[in-house]
Amino acid sequence: MKKADIYVTRMIPQPAIDLLKEKFDVEVNPDDRVLSRQELIEKVKGRDAVLCLLTDTINADIYEAAGPGCKIFANYAVGYNNIDVAEATKRGVIITNTPGVLTDATADIAWALLFAASRRIVESDKFLREGKFKGWGPMMFLGRDITGRTLGLVGSGRIGSNFAKKSKGFEMKILY
Repeated sequence: MKKADIYVTRMIPQPAIDLLKEKFDVEVNPDDRVLSRQELIEKVKGRDAVLCLLTDTINADIYEAAGPGCKIFANYAVGYNNIDVAEATKRGVIITNTPGVLTDATADIAWALLFAASRRIVESDKFLREGKFKGWGPMMFLGRDITGRTLGLVGSGRIGSNFAKKSKGFEMKILY
């Protein structure tokens, strides 16, 4: 029996490609760039499935190029605003995405930014790299404590809630 033929529009982590290759014929865009519209149309022709990214606009032209044998577009993204879902539904094409996969990572990055801002990391790093550091001074780059402070969050969705949960270790008061 012929293996399903999958096109991956851009390189993703190799372990994922290896898993796909265990069961399917897989071709991956070898270039680290978004394909042009015409390139994407050419590459999806005759495929059984397409693993696309948020940078790919998937609409009627792409579904038409892929043909009726293409049954799924798996979006390597949390959202799916790059995909014409109504057109996919009309054609019987399954659309998937990866909701929640970046919740921890996004909350962690927000913490990194909070730390960097409160402790003046970027500013002091630049100062050091420019050779301006001549020795410690008690007033040099005084930052602000975050422990015990009040943290204001706009929204309490997946990311806001995750960010708030991590604030417990800093004994912060939370305002939503």
